[in-house]
Amino acid sequence: MRYLGNKESITDEIKQLLLDKKLLNKGYVFFDAFCGTGSVSNALVDCFKVKTNDLLSWCSIYSKGRLVGRNCTFELLGFDPVDFFNSNDNKIEGFFYKNYAPTFSERMYFTADNAARIDYFRWQIETWKEDSLLTEYEYVYLLACLLETVSAVSNTAGVYGAFLKHWDPRAKKQVVFTRLAFSDSPNNFIEAHNSKIEDIVSNVECDLIYLDPPYTQNQYGTQYHLLETLILNDEPTISKITGSRSTTPMRSDWSKDLKAHILFDKIIAQTKAKYILFSYNNDGFMTKSFIEASLKRYGKPETYVCKKIEYKKYRNFKTKCQKEHFEYLFFIEKKMQTEVVYESPLNYIGSKAKIINDIKENLPQSFDLFIDAFGGGFNVGINIDGNVIYNDYNRFVAELVKSFKTEDTYQYLMYIRKMTKKFQLQKADAESYNKARFFYNSLPVLKRDPKLLYTIILYGFQQQIRFNSSHEFNNPVGMRWFNDKVLEKFISFSRKIKESHVSFFSTSYAELKQEISEKSFVYLDPPYSLTTGAYNDGKRGFNGWDKLLERGLFEYLDFLNQNDVRFMLSYVIEHKGITNEELLNWVKTHHYKVIKLGDILGISGSKRKEVLIVNYEK
Repeated sequence: MRYLGNKESITDEIKQLLLDKKLLNKGYVFFDAFCGTGSVSNALVDCFKVKTNDLLSWCSIYSKGRLVGRNCTFELLGFDPVDFFNSNDNKIEGFFYKNYAPTFSERMYFTADNAARIDYFRWQIETWKEDSLLTEYEYVYLLACLLETVSAVSNTAGVYGAFLKHWDPRAKKQVVFTRLAFSDSPNNFIEAHNSKIEDIVSNVECDLIYLDPPYTQNQYGTQYHLLETLILNDEPTISKITGSRSTTPMRSDWSKDLKAHILFDKIIAQTKAKYILFSYNNDGFMTKSFIEASLKRYGKPETYVCKKIEYKKYRNFKTKCQKEHFEYLFFIEKKMQTEVVYESPLNYIGSKAKIINDIKENLPQSFDLFIDAFGGGFNVGINIDGNVIYNDYNRFVAELVKSFKTEDTYQYLMYIRKMTKKFQLQKADAESYNKARFFYNSLPVLKRDPKLLYTIILYGFQQQIRFNSSHEFNNPVGMRWFNDKVLEKFISFSRKIKESHVSFFSTSYAELKQEISEKSFVYLDPPYSLTTGAYNDGKRGFNGWDKLLERGLFEYLDFLNQNDVRFMLSYVIEHKGITNEELLNWVKTHHYKVIKLGDILGISGSKRKEVLIVNYEK
């Protein structure tokens, strides 16, 4: 069977990798999520219990037929159907004869005789099934044989998006019903799905998932419409030129740039598999760096493998100077879901991304509401399960974080791409950057789109968020851009925040009292009085942070403590040889607990000695 992207040539590489990882013959369930013609499933069925899936019905049938052929005895039928077909010359002038041969149309997919034979084969198989003369496996196997048969005499270049305008010699041969080769291995087949993988992945129990999605804009439904019609046997309305059925139900978002990235993140996050195997082509939408970043977010970095497999691709004088072509074969073992850490796509000063695990390890066992009182880039709250309140006094930041939840991720990315192109943004280009920044600042505050702000931030100095006293964004141009690692953070964060129960506020932390009960937990990450940043120097049109405000924070925490509300304060006791004695005295006076985290490296490269201060025993 000729098939785009067939992985027959790398099955040995796949098997060797899994052998190296000691995963063969352990009774594990292997889920071939984009099975195509089943080359990988068929190669591994002797080592795994196998489940398959493909969006195209004919692929689901064909791959299943290869796996179940050994179970077909045709006892109910009473004879060998392959021999039967090849011993007669029966024909039916049916759908294929009328539409895919130059009879009632000018289409030259098959000769008239072969098309009539194909119609007969399809009718006879369906009749046997309706007469209960075939088991389920026998029915599927014969349909798979028919697909192989059709492929051998089709007048195409290998796919069915179009037919040849002249007769290929093999298309003129008399069709012979082909006995499809099948595996002699023990019956390890479990089930076949026929769905979009993103719709079913979270429900499929498996130990190892293999992903081999489309990697270009080529839509497989368009290229193989005829085989889909053959299997569905539904005589659909077809197009006038190519004779294609409607391909809308077969269209895959994996064949769209950026949507493929979004789906990849979703699949990796939601699969129940412990091990992930992924093959992708270097010509694809997703880059190696994006794939690696995504796999390492959800997987154990020490188990990560990337093999580069070169392959020959037809080249002519126009393409001989183009880049080399090869497959990437990725492998990783997944983390436990509770071990996955999400990172904000905002490069926020004072980010707690590096101490999320420390924070989570020191949380109380249960609470009904988590309040992220100084939310910032939302690195902490995004990693908390359950009901969460996000709050930040800076309304621009609050609206920006909220936009990741409310805006469709794909449309958001397309907007970024559109604005980047409009202003011709690129790293270290001050002229284009200043034009975009000026346009943003020229808009009335209430009409400033957070998506535009985020786009500008991406090309600013260290991608920081900085405003002047007139609430104008004034970060200078930087050396950064919307690279693959930022893209991965954006996509994973956006998916997670959309799936989370988050309420958004933009007010002073002290105004959140009415949201708090004894079952709430309050996390506070205020500016540090020992350090100064763009968010606490008091020059940005928002309140700064000083000793007076720090004392107000201490009083607020004492209020929480008196009302049996548990809290955690992220703070710095010592910085550059200076100790916050007032903080130490406050902690000692109220018998709060200090959890030292050691030196934490900030985004500017400086180190700070962070602590967590809590009013409870875990």
